[in-house]
Amino acid sequence: MSIVLVSTARAPEKWASTLKEKNKSLDIQIYPDVDRPEAVEFAISWKHPEGLYQNYPNLKVIASMGAGVNHILKDEDLPEGVKVTRIVDDQLTKDMSHFILLQCLAVSRNLFTHLQSQSSKTWKVKSYQTPEKTSVGIMGYGVLGQAAGNVLKANGFDVCGYANSSKTVDGIQVYAAEEQEEFLKNTQILVCLLPVTSETKGILNLDVFKQLKPDAYLVNVARGEHVVEADLISAIDQGMLKGASLDVFQEEPLPESHPFWNHPHVHITPHVASMTDPESVANQLLENYKRMQNGKPLMNEVDVNKGY
Repeated sequence: MSIVLVSTARAPEKWASTLKEKNKSLDIQIYPDVDRPEAVEFAISWKHPEGLYQNYPNLKVIASMGAGVNHILKDEDLPEGVKVTRIVDDQLTKDMSHFILLQCLAVSRNLFTHLQSQSSKTWKVKSYQTPEKTSVGIMGYGVLGQAAGNVLKANGFDVCGYANSSKTVDGIQVYAAEEQEEFLKNTQILVCLLPVTSETKGILNLDVFKQLKPDAYLVNVARGEHVVEADLISAIDQGMLKGASLDVFQEEPLPESHPFWNHPHVHITPHVASMTDPESVANQLLENYKRMQNGKPLMNEVDVNKGY
């Protein structure tokens, strides 16, 4: 019985050494140097080459190295019956919340405007907006969304959420999908934390941007597939949005020729809002490996049909 580590964007050697420190008896193969594919039952994966897992006839579980699983589920050639899990980690959640708070404070305090003024050597005083007067709407109010909502609320922001059903969570109103119009009209900073599904692909589009409060701003830390890129640029150029902070993109790394790079009101970070620490999640992965061996229910299993 073997574990395969497959990662085209993260160094798998660190993951292998961390797992071996926890359990020296593990048989770990690192892609592409896999000489016993028939022995592999458990894969730990990040952005694998599509179709790869057809080569492992006894594969039972694919564990994402991060909170997202779209990089796995978008593969149309996943073997039938293979289970998929995601990472749920306190440090990962905290890092995401802090990043979102950073972006919202930067918007309310005009940090991006002042940085632009510095580059042109322009001394321009602009009054800022306090958190109490700044409404933040979080699309996707699951584990990450709720944590971010609580951090924003603790720092004075007026917060609401958007999810499959309406509810109140920790004193924060959460709108259902059928209440999207109400949610958007109460939102100045729109934060996207949605999973990628057939319903959410392209959800950040011109129609949505039109319904936000004046001087709205977009923060996307979910997936690039949520954004209709031409609509985003158009919305900013037309003044519907005053800008966007983007941490995720349809193609990563973002191509040098992409118009986002040179747009003065688009602010780019290279998918670093939260990054999985192997030390922090090794026990979770090994517990699921043990559960797979013993035929027990897995932690943080994803509904493959729903996409989350």
